[in-house]
Formats: sequence, C-alpha cells, structure tokens
Amino acid sequence: MKLAVYGKGGIGKSTTSCNISVALAKRGKKVLQIGCDPKHDSTFTLTGFLIPTIIDTLQEKDYHYEDVWAEDVIYKGYGGVDCVEAGGPPAGAGCGGYVVGETVKLLKELNAFDEYDVILFDVLGDVVCGGFAAPLNYADYCMIVTDNGFDALFAANRIAASVREKARTHPLRLAGLIGNRTAKRDLIEKYVDAVPMPILEVLPLIEDIRVSRVKGKTLFEMAESDPSLNYVCDYYLNIADQILANPEGVVPKDAADRDLFSLLSDFYLNPPPPKAAEEELDLMMV
Repeated sequence: MKLAVYGKGGIGKSTTSCNISVALAKRGKKVLQIGCDPKHDSTFTLTGFLIPTIIDTLQEKDYHYEDVWAEDVIYKGYGGVDCVEAGGPPAGAGCGGYVVGETVKLLKELNAFDEYDVILFDVLGDVVCGGFAAPLNYADYCMIVTDNGFDALFAANRIAASVREKARTHPLRLAGLIGNRTAKRDLIEKYVDAVPMPILEVLPLIEDIRVSRVKGKTLFEMAESDPSLNYVCDYYLNIADQILANPEGVVPKDAADRDLFSLLSDFYLNPPPPKAAEEELDLMMV
C-alpha cells in the first residue's frame, strides 16, 4: 500500500506522518517513509537527526545508480520504520517532481518497493504543482492534513483537485481529512458538507505533539517514559486501523475557488449561534 500525505505548509504533516508510520509498524507492518521536501526533515522525529538525502548521495556517486546501496540511502528509525529523504533541487532552480522521480527510480533499482507493506510519501506543503503532485502517481490513497481554519481548508481543496485530476489515469482515492491542532471542527464539517469526503480523525490542541517535533521523537517513543501520552498515540492508531481496512475512499469533487472563498468567508461573517450548555454536555458525554 502506498500513501501520500499532503496539507498546508506548517500544518504538522511530518509530525503526523511519522506517528502514522509508527502506528502502522505497531500493527505489524513493514513501513518505509519517504520525505519529499527540500528541507529533508520529514523523518526527523523517527531518526532524531537529518539523514542524508538521495539527491546528495546520487551526486556523490555521479548519478551512477549501480554504485548506490540500500544502506546508503535507507536509515532505520524508531519502531523499525525505514526512512528516506528525497531532498530537493537548489533554491530557485530545478523541479521537485524530478527529485521525486529520481528517488522512486533509485528505490525501484534497489527493489525497495517490494520489501515493504506500506510506503508513505510525506510531501511538501500546500503548493501542489505538477512536480510535487508526482507522489500521487504512485499512491493508492491520499490523506490531507488540515486544521479548522480558512487557509488550511483552502489548501486542502486544491489538493483535492489534484487527487481528482490524478484519479483520471491512476487508481488513486482520497482516504480523507486529518484535522490537526484544532479545538473545534465546525469549519471542517462545513467544508465536508460542500465537498463530501471522510474525516479520518481530528486531533485537539496537544502541546506534547508540538514538543515532540522539537525533541526529535514520536509520541510513541515519548509515551514509553510517560504513559499518560498513550491516549495521544490512540489517535494515530485509529488512523492506521482505518487505512489498513482498505477504505473505499473518494474521488473528490473540489469546490471552485470563488465558491469555496464565499463558503468559508460566510462562516466567519455569519457564525452559527453558540450551542446551549445542555447540548454541549450531551455532546461531551457521547
């Protein structure tokens, strides 16, 4: 199974991806996470350091693929998750899609794709150009990380459009949205009403998730010394279980930019009335 994780820049894709990768490993799957970002920090919380990129390694070998070994580019991370960083072209030059293509080419040369149960692509930010949409050519499912805000959902809609376009020629489906760092989900639900798609999980504002990024550890590793964090791990295990159930997914029908702008703006200009205390209590009890 191949997964591609997208979302607005800074929304927490890499932290989410690393924890999902560990959750999949906890379910007995052999997992490879591929970072597709010039910052090459996707796998930082799995390995605890910035691993060398495939592009750097290929340059050192003068692009002689036959001189590259798996141990040159694949690093073992927490929980047995293997890690690869594609790297990127120099700033202002080159194409991210080329880098992703070279990464996939090399991994196929090494027969790496045949050795894993799950391959997860963690992809650069919210600008889904043709280049950085390249992982969608290989993915079975796309997952979009968002929050309960205007900008992240606008980016999510553009990513949904990319999934729809790629699904014309590839067996690709959108598995759903993952809400991250959000105390509410009302705007997410308003968007999903307009553009039907599953909501896999909504993670509340949890400071330990942000701290984990700084520490270079997944929540699962932190929970080993602090069992009170096990409840956070359950969010990621729930996502993993849904993915491993081979969901049907959707080919999204993204909203036109103007329609989406109007929809989300109206939410802020005319907010829904607050719920009564009894309704809030009933919801909490459920």
